[in-house]
Amino acid sequence: MVSGGRLVHEGGKRGGSDHAAADGHDLIQVRGARENNLTGVSLDIRKRRLTIFTGVSGSGKSSLVFDTIAAESRRLINETYTAFVQGFMPAQSRPEVDSLRNLSTAIIVDQERMGANARSTVGTATDAHTMLRVLFSRLGSPHVGSAGAFSFNLAEGMCPECEGLGKTSQIDVDELVDRELSLNEGAVTVPGFAVGTWYWQIMVASGFFDPDVKLKDFTAEQWEDFLHKPSVKVKVGTGNMTYEGLVVKVRRQYLSKDRESMQPGARAFADRAVKLAPCAACGGTRLNEAARSSLIDGRSIADCSAMQISDLAKFVRGVQSEAVGPMLESLRETLDAMVDIGLGYLSLDRESSTLSGGESQRVKMVRHLTSGLTDVTYVFDEPTAGLHPHDIQRMNSLLLQLRDKGNTVLVVEHKPETIEIADHVVDLGPGAGAAGGRICFEGDLAGLRASETLTGRYLDHRVGLRESVRRPAGHLRVRGASLHNLRGVDVDIPLGVLTVVTGVAGSGKSSLIHGYVAGLDGVVVADQSPIRGSRRSNPATYTGVLDPIRTAFAKANGVKPGLFSANSEGACPKCKGIGLIYTDLVMMAGVASVCEECEGKRFTAEVLSYKLRGKDISEVLAMPVAEALGFITSGQARVILDRLAAVGLGYVSLGQPLTTLSGGERQRLKLAINMAKTGTTYVLDEPTTGLHLADVDKLLELLDRLVDGGNTVIVIEHHQAVMAHADWIVDMGPGAGHDGGRVVFSGTPAELVEDGSSLTAQHLRRYIGRD
Repeated sequence: MVSGGRLVHEGGKRGGSDHAAADGHDLIQVRGARENNLTGVSLDIRKRRLTIFTGVSGSGKSSLVFDTIAAESRRLINETYTAFVQGFMPAQSRPEVDSLRNLSTAIIVDQERMGANARSTVGTATDAHTMLRVLFSRLGSPHVGSAGAFSFNLAEGMCPECEGLGKTSQIDVDELVDRELSLNEGAVTVPGFAVGTWYWQIMVASGFFDPDVKLKDFTAEQWEDFLHKPSVKVKVGTGNMTYEGLVVKVRRQYLSKDRESMQPGARAFADRAVKLAPCAACGGTRLNEAARSSLIDGRSIADCSAMQISDLAKFVRGVQSEAVGPMLESLRETLDAMVDIGLGYLSLDRESSTLSGGESQRVKMVRHLTSGLTDVTYVFDEPTAGLHPHDIQRMNSLLLQLRDKGNTVLVVEHKPETIEIADHVVDLGPGAGAAGGRICFEGDLAGLRASETLTGRYLDHRVGLRESVRRPAGHLRVRGASLHNLRGVDVDIPLGVLTVVTGVAGSGKSSLIHGYVAGLDGVVVADQSPIRGSRRSNPATYTGVLDPIRTAFAKANGVKPGLFSANSEGACPKCKGIGLIYTDLVMMAGVASVCEECEGKRFTAEVLSYKLRGKDISEVLAMPVAEALGFITSGQARVILDRLAAVGLGYVSLGQPLTTLSGGERQRLKLAINMAKTGTTYVLDEPTTGLHLADVDKLLELLDRLVDGGNTVIVIEHHQAVMAHADWIVDMGPGAGHDGGRVVFSGTPAELVEDGSSLTAQHLRRYIGRD
């Protein structure tokens, strides 16, 4: 027995003596959970408590909390709707679990980035903009109409020029042509317009300009005809053809098509040539002139939407009107909640798609902080992601606030500062993948510390400052950086060392690095953004490790390599190589079931009969990276597998769909692909996201290996362990939004600890025990 809790060596045993005394309805009872890698886990979770789930990446935390408890709650709620309504809902199958009792409504607040819809903003996502529209429709002067007259998503309020998007597509002519060349010399650089192509022949034969004259020497009329002339018939050879200006044709060919449907080369060209610029008619505000003309205390709704939320909250507090008293109060509560949650540096007109995963999660939280619901189960996925240590205390207060309203709060988390506020801790492991899926400990914080589990041992682990820092091999100089909230920043980032760029959320870290470093030659960015690909894509296909595996299978069996691709000849004909059959039940929810013909293995029976060292191709793809290392011992495939293991992805199976990877896993996968390069500058964006305390040490070893191999590593990070281990720190701040955007410190971690006065300095001193 451990003080305050209990070590659990088998998934089926319950812990915590306080559970036995609780009334059954006060417990969420999980019995025999086997989702993903869970090994028949059983436990009781006290309602109206804050329970935190810990464990290494891949230990089964998310499988238990999200894929079992929250998923079953959602499924049961959906079943209460009519078949007609269920037809519009996503299909949800029952989790692999013997029984789940006493579930309450689950609200998932995860880090999934908000939709890429250009019409979705922070204001629309939180309803703050809706309330602002009502406010202006009642109090704005001159009066211009109902709340709809202030909506950029409705015809009555949107700018007619940009249709409420605030941006218009403009073509960069210099991405289309080389003005120093003539048409005969290949001046047009658009794909499909090379010398001799059909489009080129029409241009040359048009007679509107001399094909031997350099474009820079065209007259104004020739330049206009060349770029913007509307469709007109011209004689080409013996027939009549249609000529149109180059910009006209490019606009029709590229702007009228869905970007995702383009070929990679065409998509890359479109990204270069087509730029979005603020709409000249509305100045990027998205609204028509009438909506912009109505003012409250000298400010329009566009002015309010563009204000930093902390400033907008002050402005709204100054507005007084009995006519809209309740609406004003609701708006004040929402804005204050956004400030309290650490989003005061954003503005309501910020596009939702530009928010980070952590910011998206906090925006979603706003709705629940002001909700009157109680006895709800809130499920959070690393709510501290993207937060500076200073902001974590604020997040902790919000989690406790939700609990104290009478809700059950379940949190998947790695940060010690948040684990310490738990009423109850459930530690899963002991390892990842097949080595995890069991409850190692459940109980209180004191019990966890004494438990000798991996989490217990690392809870008070601290990384010390370097005894000696590396010397820079030069500097990357940034001058006058002014993107977003940066205030003419000048900074020298050392080369050949490990640099950490830190500061509170919204201080300007990402603006500095992604805006002025990421696009330079020789810079590799490994971030957490989604990886392009479908559910057919997996680590084996993405990294290229599948190619040598297919070749080895083909050589061993005397057949073609194409047979061992689930996207080609070897695919099961019934499920087309997906392994699942998707059935549309019309008015009922669709169902995804394992393909009966291939039993989910994705390949034909013939392909599965071919073996390589006793394994078929589906068995190899089911292997976690760590297991595959024992199977593939040489060649290029082994090199790639070694890199995947080095970045902490040993528990991920080769065939796991990329769409199921977390942001942190995606980042580490991208890093593994680029690790072979030397003399490179690597930019990593919060690489500790999703990492257990013990795995952070492994990450630091990996970063050291990259630097010692002759590379520069720049890390945007809040974790004090990474700061302490750095050779150099650039601290942005002092606050967020317009209170940030400056370099408040640049130097070694030791100098920051010794002389720094910023929030980062205070927390780093506390971390290493010098406060």
